[in-house]
Amino acid sequence: MTHQVYAFEPPERFVAGTVGPPGERIFYLQARGGGRLVSVALEKVQVALLAEKLDELLGEAHRRFGVTLPEADVDTPDNEPLESPVDEEFRVGTLGLAFDVDTTTVVIEAIAAGENDEEEEVEVDEEAADLDRLRVRLTPAATRSFIERARRVVAAGRPPCPLCGQPLDPKGHLCPRHNGYRR
Repeated sequence: MTHQVYAFEPPERFVAGTVGPPGERIFYLQARGGGRLVSVALEKVQVALLAEKLDELLGEAHRRFGVTLPEADVDTPDNEPLESPVDEEFRVGTLGLAFDVDTTTVVIEAIAAGENDEEEEVEVDEEAADLDRLRVRLTPAATRSFIERARRVVAAGRPPCPLCGQPLDPKGHLCPRHNGYRR
């Protein structure tokens, strides 16, 4: 079986975004470049973790290699929706991150979920070589923009219940702190 590598080095645009109403949102990473548009589905927690780990990676690159950390571009943030059509190429199982010192770029790999994907982190081994993947190479500035947008996208879901912290549903919420009574 041949696997597909969707490489954007660099993409014209690389964002995290969602489709659907809060509570039923499907999260995507979407890359555009060279006349191609690739969307891969992933979990909300993966988007949040990706933003967090990218932030740590930039900090590490700054400490170890003296890479200048860009400020977040607050003047012109990319709040545009995902581009249509949002056709899911695959569902992400593993995310890989690296910093390329030679080119001062961040490399992100989103690797498709395998048939027997467990929840634990797997080393990229022979099995992973057979899986589809999306690879993007970003400048530190583009990485910072991605992090900021990813955090906004994750935070834009349903507001948390002030008592239990679980997401509030527009139709009401069975809060464990109220012994099952609706608020």
